[in-house]
Amino acid sequence: MAETGGASGGREAQLKRTGLRPGWTTGACATAATTAAYTALLTGDFPDPVTVTLPKGGTPAFALAREELGPDRAVAAVVKDAGDDPDVTHGAVVEATVRELAPGSGVVFRAGPGVGTVTRAGLPLEVGEPAVNPVPRRMMREHVAEVARRCGGSGDVEITLAVENGEEIARSTWNPRLGIVGGLSILGTTGIVVPYSCSAWIDSIRRGVDVARAAGRTHVAGCTGSTSERTVVAEYGLPEDALLDMGDFAGAVLKYVRRHPVDRLTVCGGFAKLSKLAAGHLDLHSKRSQVDKGFLARLARRGGAGEALAGRVAEANTGLAALQLCAAAGVPLGDLVAEAARDEALAVLRGAPVRVDVLCIDRAGTVVGRSTVR
Repeated sequence: MAETGGASGGREAQLKRTGLRPGWTTGACATAATTAAYTALLTGDFPDPVTVTLPKGGTPAFALAREELGPDRAVAAVVKDAGDDPDVTHGAVVEATVRELAPGSGVVFRAGPGVGTVTRAGLPLEVGEPAVNPVPRRMMREHVAEVARRCGGSGDVEITLAVENGEEIARSTWNPRLGIVGGLSILGTTGIVVPYSCSAWIDSIRRGVDVARAAGRTHVAGCTGSTSERTVVAEYGLPEDALLDMGDFAGAVLKYVRRHPVDRLTVCGGFAKLSKLAAGHLDLHSKRSQVDKGFLARLARRGGAGEALAGRVAEANTGLAALQLCAAAGVPLGDLVAEAARDEALAVLRGAPVRVDVLCIDRAGTVVGRSTVR
């Protein structure tokens, strides 16, 4: 449930070069199923295919795999197509059951079979909530409001999401370790699944550096996703051609910039991801490196944390939970991680004439840690 990068210009170029086919997130599928079900509840007819609007403006259409209309509820389902991405949820059936609620109730989310429930703090959802991430929730609320406006409904509904065999599929994910029990999370920040291709992505990073240098850019930023891109633009006013779509490949950025220097490199990403860089990992993907809470505890001690707090940091469920513990105690763990990540980046650069600074952000793009430029 960490930050996910958008289908930015660099990734679109990557897809054109490789011919890889993008797919749709569980959040986009859940939005499509919800839209179809609520439309049928109000009109008696299921739109098939059903069209949804993605956060960045795309309007894909989804065929319905299942539909059922009762006196007080409607059910619709779509099959997730992950494109050419090796996603464990490819082919999963994502179902939405929609019931009308009393006026003023708003939109209420429930976890049906195969959708997980949050049981530990440190995730972007409260304990006890269905594991439906903030952006998919917003997408579904917006589509419910649009259907209500178009078809004469109140917009007050209960949405119960289910994923066929979701509990079994979730065993192949990090959900159990994160305290998400009972199934999968409904994820996605753009609605689009960009196929994972290491060589193509690294090639796009290198070409991004080349383009920035050719344009005379002296300050570039390696960003883990679309949220971090927005942060560095707000912080520094960097133009689009100075933004490197780094994703999880911090090492690829640093090694290429070492050979093709720019005056200044800003590395920006989620706190948890950049804590991995701070600990010496150059590949930040969750399948190849994990947040080291023991390392965070050592940094916290360096920042003034006592043994009791350091112990709680070492046992924290997530990096975000560790950050929150330290923030409450006035320990600047975010800055400490940023400084350590900067030092690790400088070590990889091996004396190349590149000044480096690091920004750690939360999921909303708020800066929670920063280093000086060195």
